[in-house]
Amino acid sequence: MIKIHDRDLRGRTKTGWLDSYHTYSFAGFQDPDRMGFRSLRVLNDDIVIPGAGFPMHGHANMEIVTYILNGALEHKDSTGNSGVIQPGELQRMTAGSGIEHSEFNHSKENQVHLLQLWFYPEEKGLTPIYEQVAIPAPSNDDHFVVIADRKGTNGIATIHQDIKIVHGKLKDGETTDYKIAPGRGVFLQVTHGGIVLNGEHLKEGDGAEIEDIDLFTLKASHDAEVLLFDMA
Repeated sequence: MIKIHDRDLRGRTKTGWLDSYHTYSFAGFQDPDRMGFRSLRVLNDDIVIPGAGFPMHGHANMEIVTYILNGALEHKDSTGNSGVIQPGELQRMTAGSGIEHSEFNHSKENQVHLLQLWFYPEEKGLTPIYEQVAIPAPSNDDHFVVIADRKGTNGIATIHQDIKIVHGKLKDGETTDYKIAPGRGVFLQVTHGGIVLNGEHLKEGDGAEIEDIDLFTLKASHDAEVLLFDMA
């Protein structure tokens, strides 16, 4: 089963400094049929104007992942961590027993475009943790590279849930397959370019829930990048 999430049918929050699209229910956008997919609860596609951002606010009992599409985002939190995340990096925050943080566009001139993802953790009350890692490049014989998982081995980010976050990159016309282990499902988000997923055309910003099949095929209709969330 493949369920397409068209980018033009997402919820939206637009203010003077933020333009945010919601694949699943969030803030003022509430749809009982869009409450998440497996352990993925929130998938927000945010554009923040120069110098603006989210002031200090609290979270608890979520695994929060930030992925930058363009620009740079500055992070500060109540555990004393701070940093600037840019394209080619992944930020993970375990909100756990409770954490406060702020996120601001690091640039005074250019907007920042990011994806923020919230996953339910395996257990509540975990110690808050902040982590920022560089995304490894895929090997020459593979289009995919794991950038976060449950164990966080070999320098990739750790997620306190049975999840693999996979980065995929295909040149125009290239084709590849992705196998799904029994009982698992995959959410696919097109972050750049366009792809054909088992015959379905997806453009930049589109997503898809994929389950109850053991393999799917991707073909790049333009140079393309995708994120896959492979979940129990």
